[in-house]
Amino acid sequence: MLMSCMRWCCGVVLCVYAALSMASDMPFRIGVAPHTSARLILQQYQPLRASLEKGLGRPVEIATASDFTDFARRGLRGEFDMVITTGHQALLLRDDARYIPLLTYRAPFQAVVVGLPSLPQGNVASHVQGKTVLGLSPSSLVTLWGIHWLEQNKIRPQRMQFISAADSMAQLVIQQDAVVGFMSQANYEKLGADIRAQLRVVARSPEMAGRIYLLHSRQHSRLPQMQRLLAQFAQSPEGLQYFQENKLDGYRAIKPGELEVMRPYAEEVRRTLTTSSAH
Repeated sequence: MLMSCMRWCCGVVLCVYAALSMASDMPFRIGVAPHTSARLILQQYQPLRASLEKGLGRPVEIATASDFTDFARRGLRGEFDMVITTGHQALLLRDDARYIPLLTYRAPFQAVVVGLPSLPQGNVASHVQGKTVLGLSPSSLVTLWGIHWLEQNKIRPQRMQFISAADSMAQLVIQQDAVVGFMSQANYEKLGADIRAQLRVVARSPEMAGRIYLLHSRQHSRLPQMQRLLAQFAQSPEGLQYFQENKLDGYRAIKPGELEVMRPYAEEVRRTLTTSSAH
């Protein structure tokens, strides 16, 4: 009887050890909103991935999605351990999927309307009316702001076409396949100088809550560790180079109420998700 009990206890200990070992080998998944191509996202976030992998002592992988709507859907399903996304989706994930906001970047986040230099500054509306305009996806913050900009200027485009990356959008505008496109100021600045020389910023949004880091609540026990690791990354040579190359100016705390002002945009994402799931 005693030997049977000891064997049972040893079996339980081995099962627990195996489960813990498997958990430590499971990749820590960071979901990054698809603000540009998957290739560029993997390249851009490689320094962060490597730093966190070393600090966590487990594999870390960067994941994204085909578009912002799919990214929101996957985030709500809890597919990511940490998320980096714009403020409206950050609010949605906080409220509906129990993600914990951590921090954001110091650099201001703005959406811009880009067109050809020949587009008249004082009479943009008449030149955009009835033409094709470009957005990143129905759920992206820059596209939602762009739709509001169209409405405020009483512009009815012929159609809105959704493009997966800002560099592709820029090329379509230059080729005159569309009259304007909506992208972030950061993505505009990352375009090559030769591309920017063929474009002009027609309008610019107020500052908005940009890319927010959030931790899924199932990782709550890691919250102090993650805050410490991000702070260490920010002070490391790799982190400083990352901020400089991407013009992000470092990390900062999220201001009180900064996410709440994104609620109208978050509600629009909810409606988009509801509509798409109904079909």
